[in-house]
Amino acid sequence: MSRAWLFLHLLGFTMWLGGAIASMVVGVSARQEERNGLGAVVRAQSKLTKVAIAPGSLLTVLSGIILTFHISGGEMAGFSLWLVLMQGAGVIAALITLLIALPTATRLGRLDPTGEAARYFDELRARQRIVSSIAGTLGLVALFAGAMLR
Repeated sequence: MSRAWLFLHLLGFTMWLGGAIASMVVGVSARQEERNGLGAVVRAQSKLTKVAIAPGSLLTVLSGIILTFHISGGEMAGFSLWLVLMQGAGVIAALITLLIALPTATRLGRLDPTGEAARYFDELRARQRIVSSIAGTLGLVALFAGAMLR
């Protein structure tokens, strides 16, 4: 049973970080686009956030919680700095993703970058860039810490 949860944990993490890296590459490539082409790019990033990144982060955290209690048998496991770092960074990154990045991406996907909301579009895009960078960095820290577990 724990192998199934480990599979779901790795699947969620792959969806989450893979989607985030894909979104980042698309965002960097979009710098060369004209203003009217940004709408399609941001809608694609928004869809990617809704379909892969947010569900992946939720699946990763939920399966991680189950793995923590399943492996330790419901009792307190021994202290491991790497485990604490992985869980702490992962939970914070998931909260940032679900509570800030997902709503921001949803709003961005509905805005027209050339219309009246162009200034608001730019502000949201800057916020999304910062928030996603922080969440991505924490996700990579969690990945590194997980790799350091024995």
